[in-house]
Amino acid sequence: MDDARAADDGAARAATEPMLPDYGGACLSSVVPALLGRGGGVPDWLPAPAATAEQVVLLVLDGLGWEQLQRWGTHAPTLASGAGGPITSVVPTTTATALTSIATGTTPADHGVIGYRMVLPAGTGGDQLVLNVLRWRAGTRDGRRLVPAPQLQPHRAFGGAPVPAVTRTDFTPTGFTAAHLAGSRIVGWRVPSTMVVEIGRQLRAGERFVYAYYDGVDNVAHEHGIGEHYLAELRAADRLVADIAAELPPGAALVVVSDHGQVEVGNSARLPSTEVMEMVSLISGEGRFRWLHAKPGAAADLAKVADEAHGHEAWVRTRQQMIDERWFGGPLRPEVADRLGDVALVARDPVAFLDPADTGETRLLARHGSLTAEEMLVPLLAFAP
Repeated sequence: MDDARAADDGAARAATEPMLPDYGGACLSSVVPALLGRGGGVPDWLPAPAATAEQVVLLVLDGLGWEQLQRWGTHAPTLASGAGGPITSVVPTTTATALTSIATGTTPADHGVIGYRMVLPAGTGGDQLVLNVLRWRAGTRDGRRLVPAPQLQPHRAFGGAPVPAVTRTDFTPTGFTAAHLAGSRIVGWRVPSTMVVEIGRQLRAGERFVYAYYDGVDNVAHEHGIGEHYLAELRAADRLVADIAAELPPGAALVVVSDHGQVEVGNSARLPSTEVMEMVSLISGEGRFRWLHAKPGAAADLAKVADEAHGHEAWVRTRQQMIDERWFGGPLRPEVADRLGDVALVARDPVAFLDPADTGETRLLARHGSLTAEEMLVPLLAFAP
């Protein structure tokens, strides 16, 4: 690296640091405990309509970041009118990790779902496997046979209360649903209109707390990027929020939160450098939070090589650095630490680092996972009749 580039890189790094979650404060892992009254008082970051409500609907709009809502708020007038503001997601800013933190009210260090694709212990054949947590599959193998959900994630959702969880019917039998919504009562929906009806039924039945999940914004951003299709979906999601709010009886509140924001990456997705790839035996995580698993004896050199190759566009951290800096919310149990790689490429610029074993990820236009404000900050908004 020449002197000019080194100087530019140093200035860029000084100008921006990773945005760490506010664990224990205004963070996704604190939302459900605050709403269920398990946090020891009402925190000042909880919107006022939620603090005094007799019934609460918690709606998760997957993939809607605070920065995007501020930029495109004219397309979402209902959301823009909500009481509240931004809170932080968790690390990494990915659906599997964040939804588990929301439902269980625990940090990633506690629940152990520390990414979209996680390494599992070596099986009888001696090879490590990478579990796709959302699909609960390791390659072509059914993850439910390899690792039961309670073994991977031990906490029951919503403090063990049988809360109705209104989510897509297709998600009901999945391993991930069993992992992050354990103990809840699944209420399925197939199209958004039926989601509204099901939420209304739960409220009229007297449920004090209803959880609901909608994934449209995230899906459209991944497939089409943040453009015309995204804005159309944002308007549709805003109408959904308005329809749910119309179902609220007196004394109830709708609380809207998201799991992460988005960064437009487009075609700027590529493999890590050749020098880095020569030193790794396995890759896990996802494009904007890519774990590198070093070949035996190569971990120390891998961190140096990765920083030289990608330090100008990503935060390069070792596993121990992130544990020491409490990126995941606290100390990690040994079995959770074993799910991490040796070195992480955490994208700072609008880029993504591909994994040859995960071909489906190459087609994503907008992405998340890293610790930029666009990905880390999410809305926490409340509405009352």
